[in-house]
Amino acid sequence: MDPTSDIAAGNERGPVLALLRAHAAREWEMHEREMTAATLRFVETEPTCLWRSCAPGHLTGSAWIVSPDRTRTLLTHHRKLEKWLQLGGHADGEPDLLAVALKEAREESGLARIRAVETAIFDLDRHWIPERKGEPAHWHYDLRFMIEADPAEPLTISSESKDLAWVAVDEVTALNPEESMARMVRKTRALRR
Repeated sequence: MDPTSDIAAGNERGPVLALLRAHAAREWEMHEREMTAATLRFVETEPTCLWRSCAPGHLTGSAWIVSPDRTRTLLTHHRKLEKWLQLGGHADGEPDLLAVALKEAREESGLARIRAVETAIFDLDRHWIPERKGEPAHWHYDLRFMIEADPAEPLTISSESKDLAWVAVDEVTALNPEESMARMVRKTRALRR
């Protein structure tokens, strides 16, 4: 299917579908291929996938912020989830998930001078969010983009974070050993070779 046909038909999910189809066409580890296929099916079949009111789950955009030499990444100690993670947030109706990732990166870090390394998805993850006060458990379909920033630029911790820290890429899994973090570490290391 032509990825632009969704856009031409006025489908607000068209930009997301184009990104996902391009990501699906690349070679990834089996787990990411499966999550990409599941995310593509979800976006194709769920008209409200861009909104957090979509009960089964919804789209999020994340920023894997790296230093220019790709040796460090900026992580947030997420206040609600109590984990060190990349920065990011809900699409809230915005079909440009790269724009979501850039907006969240600025809001959650205070960084002003950031740039997308490329417009393609860097990593994709589907993860379960447990039930919390007034919010049922649901899936996050997270499109992640590599964003570059200067570690010397001052940071501002937002209300969503307990802390922010530039961490050596090789030490990320000591803070958060989850596969979704380890996969981004492996991809970043591969870029340095």
